[in-house]
Amino acid sequence: MPAGLNLEVAHAVLQVSDLEVMVPFYCRVLGFEVTDRGPIMAGGVDIVFLSQTARAHHQLALVGSRTDDGPSPNLHHIAFRSSGTLADLRSLLHQLQAESGVSRIAPRTHGNAWSVYFADPEGNGVEVFIDTPWHVAQPCGLPLDLEQSDEAVVAWTEQTIRDMPEFGSIEDFYQARAKHLAPSSG
Repeated sequence: MPAGLNLEVAHAVLQVSDLEVMVPFYCRVLGFEVTDRGPIMAGGVDIVFLSQTARAHHQLALVGSRTDDGPSPNLHHIAFRSSGTLADLRSLLHQLQAESGVSRIAPRTHGNAWSVYFADPEGNGVEVFIDTPWHVAQPCGLPLDLEQSDEAVVAWTEQTIRDMPEFGSIEDFYQARAKHLAPSSG
């Protein structure tokens, strides 16, 4: 790979069977807006482009081409990082609990993130997370009680992960990664 070609996940495309259920779900529950919609080719299936940001035409696209039922056979989950707060994550949890068609709701911490996992109305796995100030070796996935106060969640998380391998600040981890990825001189 060329040294200057740094990659980041830009969008995901899900095959869905019912666009009329799935588009409103992602707009209502996760705050996406439709940026474009139309057939992939003349007479083909529709694709709907969704975004939450002005700097991305789409972060998610839904293609109405799925013909089987049940959970997606290929995608484990799609994850969305949020700059929100624990209160925002808690609010999302409550909204998901009240939403029909949503299943497998599971708040978790990975030490480096506080997450809410769930399955959308067609069984696709989704994660919405916010960063914690820490890093620990992965994988790490522990059940999380988001009904506690923010202060209690923070204190419990730190206490629980403090003795895990590679515990430290996330900023130290990012700095070490940047140093590792920097081109060597000489």
